[in-house]
Amino acid sequence: MSEHYYSRTQKVESEPKYWDFTLRNVLFRFKTDNGVFSKKEVDFGSRLLIEAFVLPNVEGPVLDVGCGYGPIGLSIAKNYPERIVHMIDVNERAIELALENARQNAVDNVEIYESDTLINVKQSNFAAILTNPPIRAGKKTVHDIFEQSYKHLVTQGELWVVIQKKQGAPSAIEKLKELFTTVDTIDKSKGYFIIRAVK
Repeated sequence: MSEHYYSRTQKVESEPKYWDFTLRNVLFRFKTDNGVFSKKEVDFGSRLLIEAFVLPNVEGPVLDVGCGYGPIGLSIAKNYPERIVHMIDVNERAIELALENARQNAVDNVEIYESDTLINVKQSNFAAILTNPPIRAGKKTVHDIFEQSYKHLVTQGELWVVIQKKQGAPSAIEKLKELFTTVDTIDKSKGYFIIRAVK
C-alpha cells in the first residue's frame, strides 16, 4: 500500500519548505515537508477549529489528535501558556516537524509524541481534545478517535472536531451523540462544521 499522511513512515522524498502563518494573532514560522497533511498552508478546517476553540472551565491538559506539523497544538499552546498541550500523530515525519516547529516558535509547554489514534496516550485527565481527524483513514479510525477521546477527558471536558459535511459531519454528530452528554455545532463555514462534544 502506498503511504498517506496517516501512515507511520513516509517513503516520499523529503523536500522541506518554510513559510509564515498567523494564527490567533501570533505569527508562526512553519517547516513542512512532503508526506504530511496540508504542507503548503494551514488548511481551512484547522484554521476554523483554531479560531473557534474556547478552553473549557475545567482543570487539565489539552490534546491535539493528528497534530501533523503542529499548527493546532502549537497555536493553542501559545494562547494558553499555563496549560500543557499534548500533540500526537501516527506519522513519524509529522512528529519530527512538530518538534522542530515547537522549538523554532519557542513553544515549550508541549509534549509531542507518536501515537496511532490515542493508543500511546497515558493520561486520562484532559480538559479538552481537538482533532481535525484523518477522514481518508476511514470511518472506523475516526470513530475510534471519538470513543478513545471520551475515555481520556475529565467530566465536563470537551472534544472539538472539525469535519466537512460531505466527508461525514452528520454521521460524526450522530456517533458523538451516542457517547457524549451534549453535542453542539459551534460554527459552520464553506461546508466545514466545528463540533463541540461535552462529557
